[in-house]
Amino acid sequence: MKKMITLVVACGALMLAAVPAQAAPKDPVSALKAQLVPGHGVRFTDTVTWSDGTDNREARDNKGSFQFGKKGIAAFDITMDYGSDDKERFVSVGKTGYYSGGRLEGLLPEGKTWFKTGGGAIPDSWAQFLNLAEPKTLAALIKNGKSKGNSVTGSITLKELKAVSAWVGGARTGKENDGVKIAYTLTLSSAGLVSRVQTSYTLSRDGELDEVTVDSRYTGWGSKVSIKAPDPDTVTSKFR
Repeated sequence: MKKMITLVVACGALMLAAVPAQAAPKDPVSALKAQLVPGHGVRFTDTVTWSDGTDNREARDNKGSFQFGKKGIAAFDITMDYGSDDKERFVSVGKTGYYSGGRLEGLLPEGKTWFKTGGGAIPDSWAQFLNLAEPKTLAALIKNGKSKGNSVTGSITLKELKAVSAWVGGARTGKENDGVKIAYTLTLSSAGLVSRVQTSYTLSRDGELDEVTVDSRYTGWGSKVSIKAPDPDTVTSKFR
C-alpha cells in the first residue's frame, strides 16, 4: 500500500499544529484476519467475460457468499447465471459439495435437484481464481504487486497461487496450466478490506485458448452468514 520553509519559528509551529495527523494505512492482511469470525462472512458478485480471440464473446454473472470458520472459509454458496434461466449453483459445507442446475438437469433421479460429492464443491475454473477471503492469498498478492493509493496491481501464476490458496487447489486446473499468469488490480477500502478485484488471464480449454476477464465486488465484510446443506430429500449421489 503504497515543506515548506518558514521565516518565523512561531509561524511554522502554528502551521504544523493546523495540519491534522495522518492515520497510518491499514494492513490488509491483518484487517482480513480480524473478519474471520465463525458464523460471519462476506458477500460477492462476479462479472465474467471470455472469448476465443475472435468476436465470439460470452459472459455470465456470479453471486455468492463465503461463511467463515475458525480456520478460514467453512462454507460457500455460489449461483452462476448465464441468462435465459440458465443457472448453476454450487454449495460447499465442510468437506461436502452440492451441485444443482446446468448440465445436471435431466441426469438426476426424479424428485432430486442436488448432486452430492465428497471433498467440497470445486470452484469453477473460468471464474475468479483470486479468493480474497484467504489471508495467505491476499498476502501473496500484496507481496507480488505494487501499491499506489488504495490499489495494488500485479500478476501471479497459477502455480504460485496453488502454493497458498486452497481455493485454487480445489479447482484442479492441472499442471499444464501452472504457467498461466493472472494480472490483477485490488481496490482497498479505508478499513483495509478488499472491495474490488479485477483480473485477466488466458487459459486453455478443449484445445482452445480463452481470454478471460473477471470483475469481482466484495460487500458486507463481517456480516452474519449461514450456509446450510440442501434439504436431504432433494439430494442424491447417483445419476439416473
